[in-house]
Amino acid sequence: MVSEKSKIRRKLKYEHDPGKIYSSSFSIVKREAKIERFESSLHALITRIVHSCGMIEVADRLSFSKNIALKGAEALRNGSTIICDCQMVASGIIRRNLPVDNDILVTLNDPTVPERAKLLNNTRSAAAVELWEPFIENSIVVIGNAPTALFHLLELLDLGFPKPSCIIGFPVGFVGAAESKAELANDSRECEYVTLRGRRGGSAMAAAAVNALAAGLLEEVK
Repeated sequence: MVSEKSKIRRKLKYEHDPGKIYSSSFSIVKREAKIERFESSLHALITRIVHSCGMIEVADRLSFSKNIALKGAEALRNGSTIICDCQMVASGIIRRNLPVDNDILVTLNDPTVPERAKLLNNTRSAAAVELWEPFIENSIVVIGNAPTALFHLLELLDLGFPKPSCIIGFPVGFVGAAESKAELANDSRECEYVTLRGRRGGSAMAAAAVNALAAGLLEEVK
């Protein structure tokens, strides 16, 4: 119920329509990031990633394989599992836009992970990656938190771990984030990939990349 006090406050002027908010936001990103300079298949991917963080300069810091958008979208249409390094990434994925109700997997809270981490002498995030083996072939791996998860995934791939279709690599932080993403960009182990050079990253960007692969800019008002 609206209180008497709230009734007398002046009404603030702002856009209420969700479609217009998305449309205006995407238009600003496209214009300010000069999106036309990129391959057309990458427009939605770059636009959503920039939109998720509000930083236009991110467009110039992205690194990606040529076919990441096309192959990623194809993988989702073919039913690929989406494997996330943390629940925050999984929560940011717009499930209603997934083309075939794709499974989303997070293993970080598996009860065996703490003991695995001790045996590995590594973080829980890295240990959780080892539980991906039955699901990872042709999957889409989405890392938006821990650099150790990306590092250990690359180590396992070097040892013959099944290959995902795509690696969306956006670990964030001051220790290992830039280095893990540089390793991915330098050698993606024959996987399609997108990442952000430097310390910045995070779950919002990682989830935004999945949402772009799933539905492009579906909310955009023409």
